[in-house]
This record gives sequence, structure tokens and C-alpha cells, in this order.
Amino acid sequence: MFAAAFAAGALLRVFTMLGYGPAMWFNDSYEYVSVALHPRPHPIRPDGYGFWLILLKPFHSFALVTFTQHLMGLATAVLIYALLRRKFALPKWGATLAAAPVLFDAYQIQLEQLIMSDTQFTLLVVAVITLVLWHRRMSWRMGAVVGLLLAMTWLTRSIGLPILVLVLAYLLVKRTGWKPIVAVLTTCAIPVAAYMGWFASAYGKFAMTNSDGLILYMRTAIFADCEKMSIDPYKEVELVLLCINDPVSERKDYAQWYLWGQGSGDGEGTGEVLHRWGSVKFTDITNEAASAFAMRAITSQPGDYLQVVLRDFLRSFHWARPRFPDAATYNMYEFKPYYELDSTGNPKRLPNWPSYQGRTDTDAFAYEQGPPETRIVSPWAEIMSGYQKVFYLRGIVLGGIMLIGLYGIAVRWRKLGGPVVLPWLGAFGLLLAPAATAEFDYRYVLPAVPLACIAAAITLRHGVTWVRGSPRRSSASGPTTPPGSGSQPTTPGEATRS
Repeated sequence: MFAAAFAAGALLRVFTMLGYGPAMWFNDSYEYVSVALHPRPHPIRPDGYGFWLILLKPFHSFALVTFTQHLMGLATAVLIYALLRRKFALPKWGATLAAAPVLFDAYQIQLEQLIMSDTQFTLLVVAVITLVLWHRRMSWRMGAVVGLLLAMTWLTRSIGLPILVLVLAYLLVKRTGWKPIVAVLTTCAIPVAAYMGWFASAYGKFAMTNSDGLILYMRTAIFADCEKMSIDPYKEVELVLLCINDPVSERKDYAQWYLWGQGSGDGEGTGEVLHRWGSVKFTDITNEAASAFAMRAITSQPGDYLQVVLRDFLRSFHWARPRFPDAATYNMYEFKPYYELDSTGNPKRLPNWPSYQGRTDTDAFAYEQGPPETRIVSPWAEIMSGYQKVFYLRGIVLGGIMLIGLYGIAVRWRKLGGPVVLPWLGAFGLLLAPAATAEFDYRYVLPAVPLACIAAAITLRHGVTWVRGSPRRSSASGPTTPPGSGSQPTTPGEATRS
């Protein structure tokens, strides 16, 4: 059953590569390509995905990059199926169903076709959760492997740090022992510390990025009111310079505009506040000032902050996909069966924005050693465009899956949630963190889906009941019946069917 589903998912990915080769592009894609051409610690995001592009650079093929990303998506589904079948003894159809969103969600497949880090990040997170749940008594060697994967996760996306904290807390609660925990910390710390040292050599600051404060600033810019923040204009000039002149009621309803938006050019309009600090936004000084401003806004207006966080968190559970944050960003996640045209009526080329020692379009050409623009080919593009209109995991369904996992934690409260708590908290954190620190984006939802499915599947493996009887062992190890219970032994087949 899973082999058939796997083959169907692979076929959809072949259609995608045929219809949208060599790759699809997002605004952030060009910075990853720039890092691959000119290796350096990037000030905005860690370089984990850039390192992967560097490894594939000798082949000069974005098609190869997207091919490896489709393999990553399929590998994620295999990990889900293997964990649920071999460790938790789910029936074949149940484990296959849990892997189905990764295999068949059109937006998951489209994300794999983008030059973006999210597919790599998703595979790493699922691999970490799989190994931790698989090995109840973890050896220090396996702890070293988990730590190395966590380091790669952290270097791919900054949200990997909370995943590390979650895994360590889970190992402590499960009393895994000090050796594997030390191994996890050590093998995770060494690569991360080396990267931070490299970053310090370039920017003079032992850190991962120069963007965390600025991104949090854009989160608070929607509601920050300097009149409520008790800013001393004589002692806190740097905070005054970050105040937005426009009234809160007239501001944009999406946060990204306050970091990337442009206006009249006079430095006074909404979205142009950061231009008061110069043409380069992502410096240590600007980042620290933005962080201080954001924290002041949060502590001074906690109700307003919680309101925008809750609003963005709930966007993950809509039935449809409302256009957010704007039409341009929304359309980058869509399979289109036609070319977008420029003002002259010709297919749009890649943007020619300035980049590090070059331009975005020439960087992409240099990596590909040929035209890097997406080529839309019939009938494959039409097939995937039509497929995307129907086959994707709707937000309200994801909400139901999350509720099933929450139920699984509730009924296992004596065991602090048991094995359900780790993937469920991972999914919850991946959905909450962008809403709390940056802003909702549809691509941030997809990495949480596999973890939510794992948590729900573990919850449902013995059916739904509020009254849990004596613990039953999985069919893999053979069922047992407590002496004197008067009940008949459960056969392996019955345990599997339940």
C-alpha cells in the first residue's frame, strides 16, 4: 500500500520537474545562490542550505537541486511510515495515511521545486524526531547522531534552536541518561560554535545572524505606539529613531512590509523607518536597537502583541488559502500554467536586484551556466496546476489533526504525554514561532504537518477512548495479559487491527 502511494507521489514530482524546470523561484532564493557563489556567513539567515548548494555547484544544475529536494520529500514520507509501522505497529493503511500529506500535498511538492531551504529543514526535523522516538534507551553514539542532525537543522533555519531545547527536555523527562544528553549537546554545539566563530570573524559578533532583532521589530511594527512605550527622547535616541510616525489605525496589516517595504523615499513614511539608519539594514547596531525597541513594545503593549500573534497563529487553520501577506508572495506558491508577462508583453525574467558582488539574475545564470528562468511546459504544467486546486491539506484539517494529538497528550497525562508529546509540541512550536517572532507565511506551515501527523497517528493506534486499560505491548513484541485479569490474550493480528 505504501509502495503504491510512494510511486504516485514520485510520479507527481516527475510531472512537476517536467512542467516547471529547472526550478521555481522565491524572493529569498537568490540570496542562497549568492552564498553558494561567494561563501560567507549571511547576515540574515544561516547558511545550511547554502552549503548544500555549494556541494551541488560543480554540476551547474538547478534541476539537480530540485531533484534532490524531491528525494528529501519522499524520504520524509518513508521516515514517517517506517516509524509508525516498525516502532508503533500501526496498520499499513494507517501509517500510509499519516505519510499522505507529505506525498500528495500540492504545496509540499511545489515547495520542493523552489530554491528554498524548507524541504531540507523538514527532512532534518522529522529525522531527529524519528530517531529520538525509535530509541527509547538511547546510546551515546545515537545521541551524537541526533546532535549532529540538530546542528544541521539549526544551521538550516534559526528555528532549529527551539527544536534542540524540546529534544533535550524530552530526553530529560524520559530519563535517558547523562551520556546521550551530553553527546547531543556536544555534537550539536561544535558545528554551531564553529559557524558562529566564522560569523564573528566577518561581523565582529559571536552570533548566527544580524537579523533576529530586526525581524522581531517588524513583528511589533503593526501595533507599536511610542506614546505608550515610555521612551526617553534624550537617553534613548536609538529607540526614537525606530518610531513609526503613522497612526496605528493607518498601518499595513502585514508585518513584512515594515522590513522590506518601500515608500516615497523621504525616510518618513510607513515602512521606511529603517532607512534612517542608512542603506545597510542588517548591521549589529541596527539589529540591537531594533531588538530593544521590539522588546519595549511587547512589554508595554502585551495585549496588542498577543492579539497579533494569535491572529497569525490561527491563519494556519483556515479552510481556504486567503491571499496573504500580499498577492505577489501568495503567487510564488502557485503552479501557474502560463508565463507572467512584463510591461513589454514578454515572459518575465528573473529580477536584477543588487546582490553580493553581482546581481540576482547574473548570479543564477552563473550557477546554472545557462538560462535559470522557470520554463513552463505543457501538458505537465496544466496537470499540476489543476491538481493543486484540489489536492492539498486544508488548514482546518490540520487543526483537526492537531486536536487529535492534543487528545493523545491529555489521555497520557500520567506519563506527561508519552511519545505523543514530542512530535506534537514540535508541530505546535513550528506553527507558533513564526507568528510570535516574524509573521505567518504559508511555507512555514508545511514543516509542522509531518510532526502533527505522527502525533495523531500514535494517538489513534489503539483507538479513541477516555478510559485506558492496562498497557498493551505492540504486536512487534507480542501482546501480554496481566495474570488474573480474566481477559483473553490479544493476538498480534488483533493488536494491529486495533
